[in-house]
Amino acid sequence: MKRAERYLEMPYHYRVVRSELEGGAPGWVAAVEEFDGCIAQGDTPEELMENIGRAMLAWVSAEVEVGHPIPGPKPEKDHSGQFRVRLPRGLHAALAKEADCEGVSLNQLVVGLLAGGIGWRAGGGRAG
Repeated sequence: MKRAERYLEMPYHYRVVRSELEGGAPGWVAAVEEFDGCIAQGDTPEELMENIGRAMLAWVSAEVEVGHPIPGPKPEKDHSGQFRVRLPRGLHAALAKEADCEGVSLNQLVVGLLAGGIGWRAGGGRAG
């Protein structure tokens, strides 16, 4: 296996975005987070995955050829599930009142609102 191809087996991160192609047809674009300028597009998610693999191979090959170091995959972050948020007293009061009206804790209400705001679902959700 070529040196460049070994990098395709590593867990690099890429962001996938649905976009509109010329004429309004749906399409997909992906960018590899660790490889500056490494992007690909495709008409379908399947085509995009093929194209991003080719783009990664070309990017790594070009960098290896000129002797540049190849960055490794970013480590996954470990999140505790807790963070502090400062908010105006009036908003705090309105959220507490809404939680009380719905019969849930303030924490449950805020988690539900945040999850709905980014389209995340417990178990299968993901945030970009």
